[in-house]
Amino acid sequence: MKKTYFGLAAALLLGFSACDTARQTQDAENQTPVVTTTSSGPTPAGAVMSKNGLRVYAFDDSQQYPESAIRLNTPPAGGVVDAGPVEFNYSLSNYQLTRMTPHSNAEHMANSQEGQHIHNIVDNEPYTAHYETTFTKDMTEGDHIILSFLSRSYHESLKHKGAYDLRMVTVGRPAERMTFDMKAPHMFYSRPKGEYVGKDTEKIMLDFYLVNTDLSTTGNKVRATINGTEFMLDRWLPYIIEGLPMGETTIKLELLDNNGTVLPGPYNTVERKITLKEA
Repeated sequence: MKKTYFGLAAALLLGFSACDTARQTQDAENQTPVVTTTSSGPTPAGAVMSKNGLRVYAFDDSQQYPESAIRLNTPPAGGVVDAGPVEFNYSLSNYQLTRMTPHSNAEHMANSQEGQHIHNIVDNEPYTAHYETTFTKDMTEGDHIILSFLSRSYHESLKHKGAYDLRMVTVGRPAERMTFDMKAPHMFYSRPKGEYVGKDTEKIMLDFYLVNTDLSTTGNKVRATINGTEFMLDRWLPYIIEGLPMGETTIKLELLDNNGTVLPGPYNTVERKITLKEA
């Protein structure tokens, strides 16, 4: 009798164990798998603004270089140089020119294959990119405002104190002199620039440089008008533009006070054109 009882108990225990194993296996098969998502571009910092088929959003996930600094040695601030080829010479610290900026953002935007560089802007004209600390540049007679700043390989500017140099230089002996308040709020245009082809047309970076000011919801702002569609930018960050059509695009930037009035300054309103092409 005892043998029959123990045999029956063992059979039941084995059956329960088999059923439990089968149930665990079935449960595991029915569980929703965990999906690891990968970034398809810069991570939006804040809201994504969508209008008329365009998407505009800020991002702040690029590698930072808080100790990096730049200084223009020549031409000297307030100095006088001859018209023609002018030598520019910089001192850099904690920043390596020609290095590819090590971040996934470089995979999603137009990226210079020559690496990190200096943006040199004269009178808010389109910048020239330089991969060495010494070069020459033709300068015409007159007073000129020169902004220089450090740039990642995908042309995003470094925006901390020390990452830029702003000065006025006189070339030749101009009959008329420029009045420029070095302490006033100024905005300089950087990107986008030129022509974009193929994959580079999907995410176009908008980047500008501010001096003596910042942006906020209750302070100064930048109004970006892209092919007639306005976007109000209240953070000094780089922005991504998506949805631009092939062909020519017009971008207008204005530095505004909190009342929506353009701040005085020679460069606080600027308009540029870029071109997008199929591969």
